[in-house]
Amino acid sequence: MEKIDRLGWAAGISFASYGVRVGVRANSPLALRLARDYLPPGWKASSSRLVDRLYSLILPTNGASRAMRRFNLLYGDIARLARTTDSEEALEVLASDLQRYVAEMAIDRVFVHAGVVAWRDTAILLPGRSNTGKTTLVAEFVKAGATYYSDEFAVLDKRGRVHPFAGALQIRDSKTGKQTRHSVEQFGGHAGTKPLPVSLVVLTKYRAGTRWRPTRLSSGQGVLEILAQTVSARRQPRRALITLEKVATHAAVLKGARGEATDVIDWVFTYVDDACSSNSKPRRPGRRRSKP
Repeated sequence: MEKIDRLGWAAGISFASYGVRVGVRANSPLALRLARDYLPPGWKASSSRLVDRLYSLILPTNGASRAMRRFNLLYGDIARLARTTDSEEALEVLASDLQRYVAEMAIDRVFVHAGVVAWRDTAILLPGRSNTGKTTLVAEFVKAGATYYSDEFAVLDKRGRVHPFAGALQIRDSKTGKQTRHSVEQFGGHAGTKPLPVSLVVLTKYRAGTRWRPTRLSSGQGVLEILAQTVSARRQPRRALITLEKVATHAAVLKGARGEATDVIDWVFTYVDDACSSNSKPRRPGRRRSKP
């Protein structure tokens, strides 16, 4: 850390996210301004100089010699996380590691790898790791009228409610694998602002040509499936289990491969509409959908 400290830092910020204290320092004010766009959703600036994890970011300045190959560097405490000529790649690594650290160390929340959308004032969880089509499905839900909550983590409180974690949607190019950031407004949607109960958990992966025919899991099976996607399951298993039991007790947990996203979306909207049929809210306009 002493060697990293001597590299020269021109700007820094400390902030709190879900009870986790984090610091980011950079070699220039511009680098820090760029880094701020990659901080976790809902972060709050702090005046404290004491942090749980310190990130050190070096982005080459425009004044660097073209003949000299300059690397973008990122350190998490003393570990080097990135060394690349692509500044955006270094910033994406910062965002990914930051979210992972906050998710694992959060004091009073349980983070589950999942996309989250809301429909009729209830939350729909779409658990899954990267490369399972999770973000694509979230984007399609938003285009169809659902409210956006997250494309990366479902943030659950002790009552089993899900809270907004609405960062930019990370859309991966199917050919290059490179991710690009998109605001929810680019999909014609908006982000949620309040905690909601979970009515449905959909465990699914894309499989070309497959028809969506899900199986409903028992509460116990549902807990185990969601637990496999829970970041703090090993560090705080008791809290994770208690929280997930509350989710699986009150929500239906469905599992099955899917083909086109529209089949799942129509099915899910119909399911939630029927579950809320006693409510006075109007049904979603659009074409007629058959009951699942």
